[in-house]
Amino acid sequence: MATATLGRGLPPGIKGGHPREASGGAYTLFTPQQVKQFKEAFTMIDQDGDGRVTEADLKTMLSNLGQTPTPALLDALLASRPGSSLSPSAKSERSVNFTQFLSMMGEHLLALDPEHDLLEAFACFDDGDKGWVDVKDMRRQLIEYGMEEHEVDRLFSGPYTDRQGRFNYIEWAKVLRVNDGEPERDDKLDD
Repeated sequence: MATATLGRGLPPGIKGGHPREASGGAYTLFTPQQVKQFKEAFTMIDQDGDGRVTEADLKTMLSNLGQTPTPALLDALLASRPGSSLSPSAKSERSVNFTQFLSMMGEHLLALDPEHDLLEAFACFDDGDKGWVDVKDMRRQLIEYGMEEHEVDRLFSGPYTDRQGRFNYIEWAKVLRVNDGEPERDDKLDD
């Protein structure tokens, strides 16, 4: 039986096109399902499939979305990556690998704090601070504020609505966390 050994990089004579950056723990910010979804998004942006999002990739993607990518926008997107260099000489080398992309998504998503915002929004309709809202009342409010009926039905058809028609918004908001700091449970169901 042969013993497996770790590789030492690319074979001799094959030059790597890009230096390897440290991971910075970006993968620990997300669940495996979220990493998979971000990988799909990254692959869609990486137009040439080289594993790096470059200025050319961003121009193509934004143009396909009907946007006119300005140099300022492209500079802002590429300069916001972890470990970015602002020197003009590095401009032609600017790109984002998948790990950097994950780090960027983590920084932006953690700054949003969706759980807090959602809790505050639902708390406005929670008379008595019970941790739940009446589905019938919320349904009417959400449709009045512009949600489609099928979206409201989908929201309230899940496991956070009990038989009495009460939606537990506190538990629902908890599952939307990007990173709750708790270790992943062994007994959770995989998608």
